Amino acid sequence: MFGFGFLMVPLYDLICEVTGLNGKTGRLDAAEAAAIYEPDYNRKIRVEFSVSVNGKDAWEFGSAVPSMMVSPGESYTTNFVAKNLSDAAVIGQAIPSVAPSNASLYFHKTECFCFNEQKFEGNELKEMPVTFVIDPKLPPSVDVITLSYTFFNKS
Repeated sequence: MFGFGFLMVPLYDLICEVTGLNGKTGRLDAAEAAAIYEPDYNRKIRVEFSVSVNGKDAWEFGSAVPSMMVSPGESYTTNFVAKNLSDAAVIGQAIPSVAPSNASLYFHKTECFCFNEQKFEGNELKEMPVTFVIDPKLPPSVDVITLSYTFFNKS
């Protein structure tokens, strides 16, 4: 029973990655994304950014812009800003999600601060980039995608 419980997290992550459940996004190398996607400049998708901080953690967290208009197949970069509001050094981690959930299969990040834990000194402010591309095979019914992050204190 213990072994089964231990294996549930990796199994859940694998199922989410394959099916797009829970809004988990894909991850691509930037060169790979450039090689496989042909931009569709005739189509525009609005990507909205939503942020939250877990519980009462002492963080400020936000996006540089509330949304962007993008063309599928083209690579885009935006920034998020986080600040440790405490005097002590802390480690944070951002957990992403994409809505609608079927869009997560087509939303791929090539660079993201969420790939790694982020160490902050006391009262430190960081600007953190996210580079992404949307697969041109995104269903035509999807014209708005929301990329959400929840920032957690892992210290």
